[in-house]
Amino acid sequence: MSGEGGSQAFALWCSGAGIVTWGDGKFGGDSSAVKDRVKGVLQVEATSAAFAAVLADGTVVTWGAPDCGGDSSTVQDQLNNVQTVVAADTAFAAILADGSVVTWGDPEDGGDSSRVQHQLNNVQQIRASAFAFAAILADDSVVTWGNPGFGGDSSEVQDELTKVQQVQPASAAFAAIRADGSVVTWGCPTEGGDSFTVQDQLHNVQKVAANESAFAAIVADGSVVTWGLPDFGSDSSAVQDQLKNVQQIAASSQAFAAILADDSVVTWGDPGFGGDSSTVQHQLENVQQISATHSAFAAILADGTVVTWGGSTCGGNSSRVQHQLTNVQEVHGGREAFAAIRADGSVVTWGDANKGGDSSTVQDQFLRL
Repeated sequence: MSGEGGSQAFALWCSGAGIVTWGDGKFGGDSSAVKDRVKGVLQVEATSAAFAAVLADGTVVTWGAPDCGGDSSTVQDQLNNVQTVVAADTAFAAILADGSVVTWGDPEDGGDSSRVQHQLNNVQQIRASAFAFAAILADDSVVTWGNPGFGGDSSEVQDELTKVQQVQPASAAFAAIRADGSVVTWGCPTEGGDSFTVQDQLHNVQKVAANESAFAAIVADGSVVTWGLPDFGSDSSAVQDQLKNVQQIAASSQAFAAILADDSVVTWGDPGFGGDSSTVQHQLENVQQISATHSAFAAILADGTVVTWGGSTCGGNSSRVQHQLTNVQEVHGGREAFAAIRADGSVVTWGDANKGGDSSTVQDQFLRL
């Protein structure tokens, strides 16, 4: 069983089966209009107000706000042999089996890729900022489109975008890791698109994480390098001595949470967005996975229980359902709510009730998946 959260709704499905949605109907929480067509689901992606499901036959079904990608009728005849779909805030991009790309949604924010369509051949992977896309091709070069202010124009660094292995988006910028472990950034300079001040530290980079306006790179020795807006976590100096042997980093919109080799957690960034985990630090042991909403984190421990912190209205306070959070296998974060999938296939939700935190109306459907 898998889940995907939009800004105010959730979708849950089993591979090859149907789908259950809940939350604000205007944001994709009501899929009744397409329910008969959504069979054999392999993948679901969400923009801020719409969903797209890739089916086993390679076709795609969309629902939700039309101007955010919920209406794919103009490209429906092209959506065949789809391998995967990627979502920005208001647009979708689908990679087909032949390596070409089909886009729809807001045309100015990535839904129209006509300017670069001739370059979108042999596409291997696509990543999305809020309003732009970046595609890695088979020759390890990169093609971008969408809103220029959000990374849709990479012309200034295009000659550096070779041998690219990974691309990580923030809200308005991208960071690409090259084969030699160096990093190339572009997009809004103040929000991570300019990494000049830390460029000499960006060597042997293994992974890059990002929130809305800051990046955090894990270097080969397990240390972390940050850049972007200070209030969003680009200033990690207060915890830098703790950031050793870092294995993975999760991000809310304005904070970071790092899992260390000993399965403990270090957090930094805006305290109101989960950057301060001091109230639950004693519980953050044997952490296996961390998920995030807009302003809160949820950590799954080795024993299947869950620890939460950060903005209480966005899921940072799970006290209402804490007794149900046992044998948890996965936690998925929307913008303002969490959904936890337990070993028995049941689902526990919390956070803003109107935006996915209350799944009571569809609870009986989960076990049918």
